[in-house]
Amino acid sequence: MSVTFNNRHKNIPIPELTNISKWLLNTAKSEGYDLGRLTYTFLSDADLHQINLQFLDHDTFTDIITFDYNQGQLVMGEIYISLDRVKENAAINSQSFRMEFFRILIHGLLHLLGYHDKIDSDKKEMTAKEDYYLSLLPPN
Repeated sequence: MSVTFNNRHKNIPIPELTNISKWLLNTAKSEGYDLGRLTYTFLSDADLHQINLQFLDHDTFTDIITFDYNQGQLVMGEIYISLDRVKENAAINSQSFRMEFFRILIHGLLHLLGYHDKIDSDKKEMTAKEDYYLSLLPPN
């Protein structure tokens, strides 16, 4: 198991990540998966927009892009997150930056675990899973 966190955003620091790898591992195990190599990279809106254009041909801003390299039940992937979007979403949802940050971390992992959020019923299920796993978040 290898979880890597890379903050490439110049102006927004990320929260303390103590025990977060274990939390992600336990989430994967709870869903019947083993955690292999997982990389989170934190970027600006502009940088994530470029990835969206280059790899997905989407000319839109987004909060997260997930690349799935799973091998059966072994979770492997790259997750790119806009910290600008996390900050904005936290304000919109009257949530702390820390909680919105961890929500997007688990959201990306849930995508790798087979959950989707394109239609309302899937989004509802994913949000319920996010809420559940956030309740298991280790104390800071």
